Amino acid sequence: MERKSFIFLALVLMLLSIVLACEKAIIGEGKETTTDDPDGNVHVTVYQVAKTPFTSLTRAGSDPATVMTRLNFAVYTLEGTRVKQVNKTSDNSAFNQCSFQLEPGDYQLVVVGHSSGGNPTMTDPTCIKFTNAQGFTETFMAYQVLTVTGESQEVGVNIARIVSRCSVVLTDDIPANVKKLRFYYTGGSGAFDASTGLGCVNSKQDVWFDVASGQHQFDLYTFLHDNEGTIHLQVTAHDADDNIIQERTFDVPMERDHITWLSGAFFSGSGSSSSTTITVTVNTDWAGETHLTF
Repeated sequence: MERKSFIFLALVLMLLSIVLACEKAIIGEGKETTTDDPDGNVHVTVYQVAKTPFTSLTRAGSDPATVMTRLNFAVYTLEGTRVKQVNKTSDNSAFNQCSFQLEPGDYQLVVVGHSSGGNPTMTDPTCIKFTNAQGFTETFMAYQVLTVTGESQEVGVNIARIVSRCSVVLTDDIPANVKKLRFYYTGGSGAFDASTGLGCVNSKQDVWFDVASGQHQFDLYTFLHDNEGTIHLQVTAHDADDNIIQERTFDVPMERDHITWLSGAFFSGSGSSSSTTITVTVNTDWAGETHLTF
């Protein structure tokens, strides 16, 4: 009888330990939510976006809601375990604000702003990932180590652009039978390390555009692995049945927080091409703009 009672007690303790372990794992996962804690002790506010937008290079700052459609607020332990994450869209009246209830200690705070079709994977702060399906857009980020004392505290952040852009401009007419353009490029990254803002994987980025009447500019984004880099770009034009009408390849030099303009006659030009003319126009708010023609 005593032996049966002992076995029963051991089974109960085993089950209890499994339940507690599962509960602890769930708490530690820091799952995503769209709702913050208004009664939290840490209140984060995005005050402005530095050097925005690409189309107005001389403007020094902006309201986040006018520049992006999504903000992701995430808190991690110093070891990199996600504690909490709140995702917001620009239709939220408190879009640029987020509150957390945190225990005293040191944390990593990451705020990412973008206009992608979905939220990046943010389980690991050293590799925050966007996908081809979501699309790549202007991306801004703030990172800091935060010390929480237990008292209510206000944290203000300014998020800065960490992405590079290649703007492809077709100077000739697009044939009527061309319905889609595909831009496939390697050499950059679709993911970045929050502590540096630099790319952390070797991505195969694949972007498709439906050709609209009168459209001649197509913007591509990537996170470089260093302050400078080169992307290998393959551009293909497709008809309604996905047949390739024209194909060109380019090696495009890029810089971080910088626009490279790649322009030329795509359909009337001859063969594959790399840049033949490079000029740099320096802007006081930017490292510069590079203009390439093919």
